[in-house]
Amino acid sequence: MHKITEGVYFIQGQDEFIPDSHVYVIGKPGTGDLSVIDAGLMGKGRYKIDSILEEGIELSNIKRVIMTHTHLDHIGCLAEIRKEIPHAELWVHKSEAEPLEQGDERTIWGMDMFQSMCQAQYGIKPGAFKSTVDRMLEGGETLNIGDMDWEVLHIPGHSQGSIGLYYRPEKILIPGDVVYADYAIGRFDLHGASGAQHRDSLLSLAELEVDILLPGHNRIMENVQPGYIMETAKQWEPYLT
Repeated sequence: MHKITEGVYFIQGQDEFIPDSHVYVIGKPGTGDLSVIDAGLMGKGRYKIDSILEEGIELSNIKRVIMTHTHLDHIGCLAEIRKEIPHAELWVHKSEAEPLEQGDERTIWGMDMFQSMCQAQYGIKPGAFKSTVDRMLEGGETLNIGDMDWEVLHIPGHSQGSIGLYYRPEKILIPGDVVYADYAIGRFDLHGASGAQHRDSLLSLAELEVDILLPGHNRIMENVQPGYIMETAKQWEPYLT
């Protein structure tokens, strides 16, 4: 686990057959009020838990798991993590939380072909991801986590319930799969996705001052050049209709 700044830690995803999302831990350790951001792919729970413990963080200090969205590569090992941290609450944007509670897994898989492939590859049974959500986010909230105020941004496009988390004092953005390094963005052809909404979300994020970009995949950016997200939006605009 790599320390980005006081109260922000990075656990790099371990890609295999399909990508494994990065995981972030936010909150100042001394407060005993930390959050895990995203979970990752099936079979990666032990690695994520061990990474937290190796940093000297007690699992009792992890109070919740916040999902940037519920695609398989982000939620796949949620059950593994919650087995080790059974007291941790689950927070998800309401537009994906409600289907999750109802057992509607279309947002998990994105497309039928991917569902069939992964169920066969990993032996996943239908209904495996049905879960109670402890808090349904809407966007616009400010979450006080570990003596840090994180703004919740609803940024649909990659998925209907995609959220970003923004820490204004240090200009840190956790955007899930909406925008990556190297002028890349997440897919916008899956269930609940929308190219037009993705464009609008990029433009919304472009209004923020971002020095540190912590995306769901690929490399992180610790010295983001001014205008980077706007330039990314402009490059992709012809395709986001």
